[in-house]
Amino acid sequence: MKLKVFSTVFICFFATYTFAQYRLKGIIKSKNDSALVAASAVYLDGNQKTLSNPEGIFIFPSISNGEHTLQIISPDFKPVKRTIVIAGKNEEIVIYLSSRDETLNEVVVSDKKTDFGFSRLRGVENMGIYEGKKSEVITPDQLVANLSTNNARQIYSRVAGLNIWENEGGGLQLSIGGRGLDPNRTSNFNVRQNGYDISADALGYPESYYTPPVEAVGRIQIVRGAASLQYGTQFGGLINFIMRKPVLDKKLEVVARQTVGSFGFYNAFTSASGTVGKLSYYTFFQYKKADGWRANSHFNSYTFYSDIDYKISEKTSVGLDVTHMDYLAKQPGGVSDAMFAQDPRQTNRERNWFDVNWNMLAVHFDHKFNETNQFNLRLFGLSAHRYSLGFRPNRVATIDDNSDRDLIKGEFENWGTETRYLKRYSIAKKQSILLVGGRYYHGFNHSLQGLGSTGKDANFNFVEPERFITYDYSFPNQNVSLFAENIFYLNDKLSVTPGIRYEYISTKADGYYGSIMRDLAGNVINITRTDEVRVNNRQFVLAGIGISFKPFEQTEIYGNISQNYRSITFSDMRISNPSSVIDPDMKDEKGYSIDLGIRSHQTSFYNYDVSLFYLNYNNRIGEIQFYDESNRILRLRTNVGQAVIMGIESYAEADFFRLFKPENQDISTVLFGNLALIKSEYRESKMVGVKGNEVEFVPKVNLKTGLRVGYKKLKGSFQFTYLTDQFSDATNARDGGISSVIGLIPAYKIMDLSFSYDFKKIKLETSINNVANEMYFTRRATGYPGPGILPSDGRSFYFTLQFKM
Repeated sequence: MKLKVFSTVFICFFATYTFAQYRLKGIIKSKNDSALVAASAVYLDGNQKTLSNPEGIFIFPSISNGEHTLQIISPDFKPVKRTIVIAGKNEEIVIYLSSRDETLNEVVVSDKKTDFGFSRLRGVENMGIYEGKKSEVITPDQLVANLSTNNARQIYSRVAGLNIWENEGGGLQLSIGGRGLDPNRTSNFNVRQNGYDISADALGYPESYYTPPVEAVGRIQIVRGAASLQYGTQFGGLINFIMRKPVLDKKLEVVARQTVGSFGFYNAFTSASGTVGKLSYYTFFQYKKADGWRANSHFNSYTFYSDIDYKISEKTSVGLDVTHMDYLAKQPGGVSDAMFAQDPRQTNRERNWFDVNWNMLAVHFDHKFNETNQFNLRLFGLSAHRYSLGFRPNRVATIDDNSDRDLIKGEFENWGTETRYLKRYSIAKKQSILLVGGRYYHGFNHSLQGLGSTGKDANFNFVEPERFITYDYSFPNQNVSLFAENIFYLNDKLSVTPGIRYEYISTKADGYYGSIMRDLAGNVINITRTDEVRVNNRQFVLAGIGISFKPFEQTEIYGNISQNYRSITFSDMRISNPSSVIDPDMKDEKGYSIDLGIRSHQTSFYNYDVSLFYLNYNNRIGEIQFYDESNRILRLRTNVGQAVIMGIESYAEADFFRLFKPENQDISTVLFGNLALIKSEYRESKMVGVKGNEVEFVPKVNLKTGLRVGYKKLKGSFQFTYLTDQFSDATNARDGGISSVIGLIPAYKIMDLSFSYDFKKIKLETSINNVANEMYFTRRATGYPGPGILPSDGRSFYFTLQFKM
């Protein structure tokens, strides 16, 4: 009898245990930065499916006891398969996903993501908030393009509305702008490498003479005007070069790339990477040289970079970045409109040189207090110089008379620190994310100008410096800023992100300027010097707000309005140029930018982003050409007026073959289109004849489109670029005249063709740039490396051989 009772109780208990149902709750996060991952597909035992909500949470309300299999698939992360056990109670788990750029041993599902090479930033990523902002991410590894020459026309082809200056084929400097912003050395963007500044001076001289070799770049992040609240106040926004990360599953991996091309081009790039215990590293060295499409255009360039990271614990890591770049370039000078029409390749300058030496050091410290609190600290410094030497009269057709050359030296010694704290918390059971940070920046720049030698060599020494240095200024500056942004998730589809930034800026100019007077025989008859001290201190607050609405699983509507600010640079405070005049009452530039758009969200086979923008630019600084009392042509640098720029920026691409046959992983046919239609106008101006004119550097139509096809390891791409006419100054001058520093930049169209083939550890690449050999130019330079028209390169061929060991 007792045995029967015991058996009955045991069977009932076993049945209860076996057939009882329990709840499984999980939260999905990014392994890289613990960001919550929404819209991930979660499969249970292959027959139940759910999606993670905006807080990264998924729930299966009724699961039986025993062992179960979970699979998680998200477009931006590697798939994960995980076994869980339900043992008589509800379970809560946390699952971390690794980026597709990382190696994860747990990945067992090989779902190939369409490698467009172009995506956008997640709402929270790498200690930054990007929810509701217009952002783009370029992955160079996934492009079929000419990477060895840093060909910006191809690399940034998917970014809508960018205006790219091209005047040298080596890719030594990057000059891009957008929405009417001057592209010169990308000075209207805050340019960073791994999150720290790399320009000459972030405030007083924000020009980027150093551009990381794209062969060493893992991703390029671009955030438009709304980046002013987190990364600095510029109208353009942020460009951040994320260098390649160390490989995690090898002690040593070596990549060697050798490229040869037209006009004596040669590029040697070698990198080494690995992980040994808690220490990981990535380093590269690049040597590049070329003779150039035009005579007097040769250069030699050396770049070294090393990143060393040490993982102190699972929550704490430190790292060190070292960068060195040095190049010497001969510059052929500019040409007039008549010279360009006659022969774009001609040059009448053989004594002009440019020398750049860039040294940067950065230290980062990352700590995760727990899953909801993170901290990051960066310390960075720059020691650099740029020297320019040459014969540069305003009449560009003038033959060099072998007289004393003009020598300008700039020395930059800057350092700074930036810290960020990211916290995830809940309000009324809805998650919110707060980012707060601060920055201190100290710069000291020294600028000299005077007479250089009469020779033809790259001699960067002044002639009798005690007499013939006519310009000697020190430019110390300080900047303190505080910023905060917060994402409020109102529900599963709607979020609001307000932000604020406080800035204190102090700039100073201390030195003298002068002039040298000569008689008709060229003898010095008088030297004058004027001492000057100028101080400009100001503080202000910028604000903005962004909105993100996801009405459907793969669709996002976003909007953002942010204030922008750009302080006058050192060259705006004082310049030594006989053909230029500085307005002593020049003011900082102020304004705001608005974005409103719709874009795809976490898709694998297609990608689009269509947006309207409005940019209000007050006190826009520019140059106006005028005649003085002696009938000389001079350029006045001043606040031209209020500029308004608006338009539509659209981008779309799709892998049409995989869209209809997703099971076929061998064939791809990616078609992309990038079209910007822009209208610009000077609404107000104190200058005669400017009000109502178009804004300079704004082509009305900016089109880039192309096709990329692939079969297994073989890929090919074709790209077409077309820009309509654009003006180079606010007066909308069409004729360049004798100086050709202003005038129309005519419409141009360019075609490029590239191929690549992977064979185990060997990769072959080849490209033809400017297939139709179009004769065109994108820039009229007011000074170096001109002045005058700077012709772009004609047709060129390149071939690359890569080994990976």
